[in-house]
Amino acid sequence: MTDTAGKSGLTHIDKDGRARMVDVGDKDITVRIALAEGFVRMTPQTLQLAISGDGKKGDVRAAAEIAGVMAAKRTYDLIPMCHALALSSVKVSVEADEAASAMKVTARVKVEGRTGVEMEALTAVSVACLTLYDMLKAADRTMIIDGVRVLEKTGGVSGDYRAAERG
Repeated sequence: MTDTAGKSGLTHIDKDGRARMVDVGDKDITVRIALAEGFVRMTPQTLQLAISGDGKKGDVRAAAEIAGVMAAKRTYDLIPMCHALALSSVKVSVEADEAASAMKVTARVKVEGRTGVEMEALTAVSVACLTLYDMLKAADRTMIIDGVRVLEKTGGVSGDYRAAERG
């Protein structure tokens, strides 16, 4: 493989310290999967509004799930050094977590390709969370988006990764 990390050890920085898109042309095509999560914390009243689907803007969960899928497919337009990928699967789920007074968003993205899909999963979660905020902000401007992270990734030279449980 001819594409190596620069002096910093970062793959998107060349030996002269300049940003660049990684050349993945010599990498093997493998199945790559990433799972990410994030939360929108809100008042219990706003959470009940989100669960009921009776908000002024309609079913916030369905809208957020669709927005997340759309975002995953457009990640390369949003993140400068990401490759355009032919994603084989994007699944976004928005579920109520009443104990935490939050909506939990998860995204699972799959590709058969030369580069991973962590950024696509993170983008899906982030945009789904932003969509929830947008659709519920009239009821609760104190909402907090947090905990956006990669939970798992499989495939590729760097191997598998699984995040530690939060406690």
